[in-house]
Amino acid sequence: MRYPGRTSALVAAVLIAAASGAQPADPAAPSAEPAPGPASAQNNAIEGEITPELDRAVTRGLAALARTQNEDGSFGDGRWGRSVAITALACLAFMADGNLPGRGAYGEQVSRGLDFVLANCSESGLIAAEAANGPMYGHGFATLFLGEIYGMTAGDGDAERSARIHNALLKAVRLIQTTQNDQGGWRYNPVPTDADVSVTICQIMGLRAARNAGLEVARETIDKAVEYVRKCQNPDGGFKYQLDTGPSAWPRSAAGVASLYYAGIYQDDAIDRGLKYLQEAALPGRANPNKAHYFYGHYYAVQAMYLAGGPAWEAWWPAIREELVQAQQPDGLWDDPTVGESYGTAMSLIILQMPKRYLPIFQK
Repeated sequence: MRYPGRTSALVAAVLIAAASGAQPADPAAPSAEPAPGPASAQNNAIEGEITPELDRAVTRGLAALARTQNEDGSFGDGRWGRSVAITALACLAFMADGNLPGRGAYGEQVSRGLDFVLANCSESGLIAAEAANGPMYGHGFATLFLGEIYGMTAGDGDAERSARIHNALLKAVRLIQTTQNDQGGWRYNPVPTDADVSVTICQIMGLRAARNAGLEVARETIDKAVEYVRKCQNPDGGFKYQLDTGPSAWPRSAAGVASLYYAGIYQDDAIDRGLKYLQEAALPGRANPNKAHYFYGHYYAVQAMYLAGGPAWEAWWPAIREELVQAQQPDGLWDDPTVGESYGTAMSLIILQMPKRYLPIFQK
């Protein structure tokens, strides 16, 4: 299925994982809808989701983010410069406002970012810029971006660019599928050795976006990924980093819950326990979580709460909205002390624009 730029309809093509015990959908039927489950926030907006303060913060943030784009179309600064991951996230931040190549106030920024990502697609399928650190992180985010933009723009007129996107996306998906390790996950490099839950969710989201856009994704790949994620959950509902014994941490726990949703699982004890853990450990304004990986954690947490809907979304959304609006710098940017301002700003803008409901990836 192809998606128009302002879609808020149900995503027709979903990944259904058999690991939950529910019967998976036929992968040959891309129009199959997910099994009935709790109502997400997709078609259940809460009162006052978008405030004037939010609008002002997003307007300033988008303009500030556009100013950080590098000459070659990439985003990123310092040691993270020329990053396909940050470029993909920055473009998704603009797309969350309805901007696409040739469309919208920031269509040019998206177009230049897309060209940068396409220029860094190798014959092997790996999407990585020079001196990439942990290239499978960037590959996952770049695959997500290409899947979203292909689904939202295919047939819009630029046949040559559309073909390039499709070809790159097809190779990227194949690389993900062939580098999955025996445990069912992925790690920093495109080799099937060890795995961690953080890199694994990046690949699951990339596969979901590609599947939504009409590409074939092997059910076996998703089943194995779901099994891996499940094994990473601790008794407290949080998620450890790898299968070996380890503590729960809220950022990777948010990623763990989100990965189950994006694998097509909507009702499950693992999700319920994960949401409870997040609400107790990281609810903005009430909990006092470790600030390490703050933007990464909230990027996934807001998706998990949005997909959960109901009381989870009603409690989480106003809290993270106000916290991020207050944290914006006078120049319109948000700074991540480890990765930089382009990254922190892109992540903040994706979070703050969830209620606009533009991006297909965030829909059930």
